[in-house]
Amino acid sequence: MRLQDVGPFAGHSPQQERPLGAYAVLMGLFGAAGGGFATWFGRSGRELPERIGLADFALIAVATHKSSRLLAKDRVTSTLRAPFTTFEDDAGPAEVTEAARGRGLRRAVGELVTCPYCLSPWVGAALAAGLLVAPRPTRWVASVAGAAFASDVLQIAYAKGEDQL
Repeated sequence: MRLQDVGPFAGHSPQQERPLGAYAVLMGLFGAAGGGFATWFGRSGRELPERIGLADFALIAVATHKSSRLLAKDRVTSTLRAPFTTFEDDAGPAEVTEAARGRGLRRAVGELVTCPYCLSPWVGAALAAGLLVAPRPTRWVASVAGAAFASDVLQIAYAKGEDQL
């Protein structure tokens, strides 16, 4: 029995596979990880900063964007997604389109790992946590992702410039 067929969820998505129960598991995992981190952080004696500086915020934002896209769309990271997805086609530069496969949790994970928008809260939370616990290594990792993003922008601009000639 699927959650989408029970009680208040009945009729939500009768024509499509929407693993609502598995979505709840993933949301619970995200919440538990965040809550666990917050509890650990509070007990560690560390203090939250008054605010995140604009430079760190911008770095984490760009790194979250690029890392989420790399995890969800990059050809090379297909290896990580393969247990949960089916290859459909090549997409943008160095990217692929994949579809979630299976049912239940396998499908829900497949939907998560093929969606950069869906992955961004997970990646952003990890980077923000890293900034609190290990700021130097986190800034280094985020800088690598930020540099890759900047390179992407330059590659696209270069290709467009070549098209104009």
